[in-house]
Amino acid sequence: MEAIASLATAAGLGWASGVRLYAVVFFLGLLQFFGIYTLPANLQTLGNGWVMGAAGFMFLVEFLADKIPGFDSVWDAAHTFVRIPAGALLAAAAVASGDPGMSVAAGILGGAVAAGSHVTKASTRALINTSPEPFSNWTASFSEDALSIGAVWTALVYPMVFLGFLIVFFILAIWLLPKLWRGLSRVRAAIRELFGRPAAGTP
Repeated sequence: MEAIASLATAAGLGWASGVRLYAVVFFLGLLQFFGIYTLPANLQTLGNGWVMGAAGFMFLVEFLADKIPGFDSVWDAAHTFVRIPAGALLAAAAVASGDPGMSVAAGILGGAVAAGSHVTKASTRALINTSPEPFSNWTASFSEDALSIGAVWTALVYPMVFLGFLIVFFILAIWLLPKLWRGLSRVRAAIRELFGRPAAGTP
């Protein structure tokens, strides 16, 4: 049971990293720095002032960038190559175990979960950006800010509860992603037609 709880915590850090990496690192650093929660040994360096300063600055940049419709999707695309490996590293470091295999398993799990949450977030936001008003974008962005922090705390303190949440998330993601993809395909086709380029497969 302890091993499952450790993997659930690792998966939680990976999931949240796929949504808001810098917020996760900064929040973990705050917990360690102020003694609110003692992180696993391999993560305690996140409470270092330099690490917190860098993470806090990038958190602020991401917080602002994510509120700009259109630019948020560019930001998401660029961070595909950052969030997923970082999620894997955090997950591997979260496992306080002397078994190297356990850390590798946690890293694999964390990377996969980070990929799932990142792709779902990026696809959803790209579709939301087709709306001409900014309020839906802002609502989604603030919700993601709160959800990522809540996920980290739940994964640390109530890992088995988070595991249940994760199962529900992946069921919903499997159901939702094909619909998001079809929606984005229709948007791309409309853009092609707008600029006088026929959609793929059109003679």
